[in-house]
Amino acid sequence: MKTKKKWYDYLWILSLTYLILGFFNILFAWLGLLCFFIPLIISVVKGNKAYCNKYCGRGQLFSLIGGRFGLSRRKDVPAWMRSKYFRYGFLVFFFAMFFVMLWNTWLVFSGAGELKEAVTLLWTFRLPWHWAYHGTLFSPGVAQFAFGFYSVMLTSTVLGLVTMVLFKPRSWCVYCPMGTMTQLICKAKAPRP
Repeated sequence: MKTKKKWYDYLWILSLTYLILGFFNILFAWLGLLCFFIPLIISVVKGNKAYCNKYCGRGQLFSLIGGRFGLSRRKDVPAWMRSKYFRYGFLVFFFAMFFVMLWNTWLVFSGAGELKEAVTLLWTFRLPWHWAYHGTLFSPGVAQFAFGFYSVMLTSTVLGLVTMVLFKPRSWCVYCPMGTMTQLICKAKAPRP
């Protein structure tokens, strides 16, 4: 028997919309902060990973593409990728890249650096993205943050798609930095025996 879909089963539409909007106007990248703060707030307040398990639109998108559309090999994720060393190492690396992004944003805000109208894919490949920024009333630092944040979101989506194809549809969830952080918060909040 099919279970009735709930409103949160369609959050994959928001993830897809986010990626599309950022392609046309980079300032929409700021909306991605919701994907950072909501999981953290839920894990701090509720002490669980409800966001990851129910509300993550990106995980749903991978399930849809890899599962329903059959673009996944459906192989088990290798043990090394599930290991705490890989997950915590990736979290540290992710934070390092995030702080580099914040540093570049600060440089533009302070006037010590110029706005770079590019998205960096996989922290390496600079893709010109000038068509997505048309100037605003805001400081160029606002746009620099948006370019950097969209780079983070696009890179993590690409990594998720690659692991989705190679392994199970939601393989990204195994090493997702937000999932690792919420797991650490939940462990810290769990009552000790």
